[in-house]
Amino acid sequence: MGLTDDPKGNLVSRLSELVKEISALPECKNIFKRMYGNLARRIKLLSPLFEELGDIDKEPCPDEIRGFELLMVALDSAKELLKSCNEGSKLYQAFQRDETTRKFHQITEQIEAALTEIPFTELDISEEVREQIELVHAQFSRAKGKPESPDLLLELDLAAALEEKDPDPVILRRLTEKLQLRTINDMKKESFALHELVISSSGDSGDCCEKMSSLLKKLKDCVLTDNPEGETSEGEKGVIKHRSPVIPDDFRCPISLELMKDPVIVSTGQTYERSCIQKWLDAGHRTCPKTQQTLLHTALTPNYVLKSLIAFWCESNGVELPKMQGTCRGKKPGNCISDCDRPAIVALLEKLANGNSEQQRAAAGELRLLAKRNADNRVCIAEAGAIPLLVELLSSPDPRTQEHAVTALLNLSINENNKGTIVNAGAIPDIVDVLKSGSMEARENAAATLFSLSVIDENKVAIGAAGAIPALINLLCEGTPRGKKDAATAIFNLSIYQGNKARAVRAGIVPPLMGLLKDAGGGMVDEALAILAILASHQEGKIAIGQVEPIPVLLELIRTGSPRNRENAAAILWPLCTGDLQQVKVARDHGAEEALKELSENGTDRAKRKAGNILELLQRADVMETPVSLSSL
Repeated sequence: MGLTDDPKGNLVSRLSELVKEISALPECKNIFKRMYGNLARRIKLLSPLFEELGDIDKEPCPDEIRGFELLMVALDSAKELLKSCNEGSKLYQAFQRDETTRKFHQITEQIEAALTEIPFTELDISEEVREQIELVHAQFSRAKGKPESPDLLLELDLAAALEEKDPDPVILRRLTEKLQLRTINDMKKESFALHELVISSSGDSGDCCEKMSSLLKKLKDCVLTDNPEGETSEGEKGVIKHRSPVIPDDFRCPISLELMKDPVIVSTGQTYERSCIQKWLDAGHRTCPKTQQTLLHTALTPNYVLKSLIAFWCESNGVELPKMQGTCRGKKPGNCISDCDRPAIVALLEKLANGNSEQQRAAAGELRLLAKRNADNRVCIAEAGAIPLLVELLSSPDPRTQEHAVTALLNLSINENNKGTIVNAGAIPDIVDVLKSGSMEARENAAATLFSLSVIDENKVAIGAAGAIPALINLLCEGTPRGKKDAATAIFNLSIYQGNKARAVRAGIVPPLMGLLKDAGGGMVDEALAILAILASHQEGKIAIGQVEPIPVLLELIRTGSPRNRENAAAILWPLCTGDLQQVKVARDHGAEEALKELSENGTDRAKRKAGNILELLQRADVMETPVSLSSL
């Protein structure tokens, strides 16, 4: 959630984008056609809601924010599920149909639960839209209790095609139709998708992949029998007939000019065979062999897309797939660890658990880098059991080990499932301790970790209760520019929960925020203003802000700030002046009327509303202060 956006406005914008993305997804024609169509259609019907919600004339309440956050998580999961139904291996979807069906039902339940949380009667939306949303809500309610009928014919056909050496061609043809694998090109795409699956699962799909490969061969033979020419172009036929296919230049290592088996990317963006570029680096070179640019770092990132393309090209041209080297002897630690290389990850975990202090520090550093690299690593590392071990290292007396551990947890927390695992491992109090007493880098990364975990509502409560807010305020005052940003982001997100607003105010956050607000060159005006805007909606926050004489600064921002800052300044000024004639008088004495009139004409929609509300207060105050003449009696 961005600091410069109000909570609901930002959520509504993101929800609107999600609905648009889901609505733009192509039609699904595979075995999940009906479930896919029903879910996509119902989500599309939510669109009018978000078109009207962008201009609500009141501050969001916690219930509204919670409902929108839950809906955003559910719609994000829905988008990923719908995309996966259109992409990837069709055979895998057939084998995993029960699991996919369960996901459809689970997401339907999540969306229904999120819609239940949103108090639609309190939102300023038209009656027509409210009726439509109530209808959609009812559709989701009915759908969540309606079990999907199993496709018994598909189950029987799959079983027969797998168990029989020479299945009935009628069964195979039925499967090619059902799975949308009718042509040679369909088969090529499916073959490529299976290769992607094998690579992404690091072979863990084992028996399932063997069954799918066997079935794919039978289906391919069936299609070739029915359509021997298929859809193969003349150019493709020429390649097939060519006994020694020419290796595409992009598939060759620029150093060895050989077909790559383990392509990796260096910091300049060039790809090399791992063993070749590693020898170059081990020889002391710090430049890119192809471009001669100086390397910013020597980390090697696996190029899985190119690796999959090479595998597909090899299969299509009858070329034996290059075999990976079985040893990493002579290489530097970490450079031979690829995504989901479970034995290597397990070895690192062994060092975390039982190694000496140097081994623990090195292993935590390796896991930190691996978790930063990509999503697959984050899943693998967590599944291997690293999180509890990293949590233990948060209390390490070695500052560097502590820094590696908290940063590794930060990187792992990017994965939504890992957030719960980290919290369940008891990490929050230890992360707060690092935030209080670690090195500056460790404190900054602890703040970023707390922000990442606080995306989940119940974690906001736990983090606040663990004493994080005073430590975050200290970092906001003492940290580097990046540390201040991390602290501000965490404080903003935590303050969405009402109880944390009071904690922040009582911990003395308002004076430092006012200091940041007055320091235009400090680069923290946006963040300070956004936090003050959310605290001003709390009674204690309003009182504390009023005590630091904010009105001259707020009016200056209304006159000269960015559109979002002008809006937030008005959002703070409005509660300050509500019910407080003294603050109204101060505002008027500093020329508020002229500034607010200009804002009411040229500000954002929300800023215009706030400016109009404050102008009304100024006018009422004028009426109350106007003396009554005797002649009027």
